[in-house]
Amino acid sequence: MKITKYIHSCLTIEKGLDRILFDPGIFSFVEGKVKPAQFQNIRAVVLTHYHPDHVDEESLREIVKNNPNAVVLANRQIVAKLAAKEIKAEVFETDKYVIGSFVLKAFDAPHERILADEIPQNTAYTVDDNILHPGDSLSKNLYELKGTPILCLPVMAPWETELQTFEFARRLAPQYVIPIHDGYAKDFFLQGSYQRFQKFLGKEGIKFEWMNAAGDFFEV
Repeated sequence: MKITKYIHSCLTIEKGLDRILFDPGIFSFVEGKVKPAQFQNIRAVVLTHYHPDHVDEESLREIVKNNPNAVVLANRQIVAKLAAKEIKAEVFETDKYVIGSFVLKAFDAPHERILADEIPQNTAYTVDDNILHPGDSLSKNLYELKGTPILCLPVMAPWETELQTFEFARRLAPQYVIPIHDGYAKDFFLQGSYQRFQKFLGKEGIKFEWMNAAGDFFEV
């Protein structure tokens, strides 16, 4: 299985000829380092919540056009908002969904508190019980997934501290951490953050995968 990061929380996961895409948001495309056209042969696009750094509608429209057989999977709130933009999506917020050789599972994981008029519905997803993408959540609801081998960990956000992030990872006890939600940070700041997480997660027996440039990947 190959996991490739395309800035911030945008990931592709590949297994054989099957490929799924998570959270193609504006931070992935705004600098031109990643293009929607490069996402080809996608079986499914999975969206955790309706914020622009996770769902860039125009890029999503192009991705769907280039992958006419792909299904967009998301919670009810996202599906309704995309329908208003004439982008078709299927509700997937509980239970499991089989797509190609992948088995996806959905979990309610409330978005962390933010300064906003509305807190979006956030859904976390696992892939083959091996990878957890929590979206913007460090919810205790996800503690039941302790031991999932690979955790996509939001390492910086206005709604968290490094201590909260570390504790969330420690409690979930994955073998590997892939850093996400860091697409707005300067390189020098990102480097320091990665070094701290690498050091302290390492003491817990958790390997931190250094993935900051578009196209960085991890295979397991």
